[in-house]
Amino acid sequence: MSKHALVVIDIQNDYFPDGKWPLYQIEQAAANARQVLNWFRQQALPVVHVYHEFETTEAPFFVPGSKGAEIHPDMAPVDGEHTVLKHKVNAFLNTELHELLQQQQVEEITLIGAMSHMCIDGAARAAADLGYKVNVVQDACASRDLELNGKVVPAEQVHTAYMSALGFAYAELKVAEDYQ
Repeated sequence: MSKHALVVIDIQNDYFPDGKWPLYQIEQAAANARQVLNWFRQQALPVVHVYHEFETTEAPFFVPGSKGAEIHPDMAPVDGEHTVLKHKVNAFLNTELHELLQQQQVEEITLIGAMSHMCIDGAARAAADLGYKVNVVQDACASRDLELNGKVVPAEQVHTAYMSALGFAYAELKVAEDYQ
């Protein structure tokens, strides 16, 4: 059996209702993410928390050193869990994430977090390209409305489209209930 790890991506304060960049139904996604996190902890499987900070204080959210850039308290790492700081969408790009997973002989990862259409998508595709078996817990991820040429695409549709694309070729889609 391959070693399995959980990678929690960007469940940070700025994505919650009082933050600078709130996501659609983030509180429900975070509750589901917490269920998955608890399952991994109960199984004594590796957990890595990835958090994003932009490299400038002019950023719209995740300003370096700000309260908004902190990992949400409900998802805070505990002793023995690693944290990885990233500055790009892809959690593997210019970070120690891949090396850390390799050191622990991880072959399969489960992804939870935000945003579905950016950092979850980027990490899932990169992980698959690196040879990991990838699972994405679709109801433990969140997105937001997008806009193109004056047309708004509702967050729910954005999320569904990205999960569908990942499920086609990059990841096995799961739900939080799979982790009970």
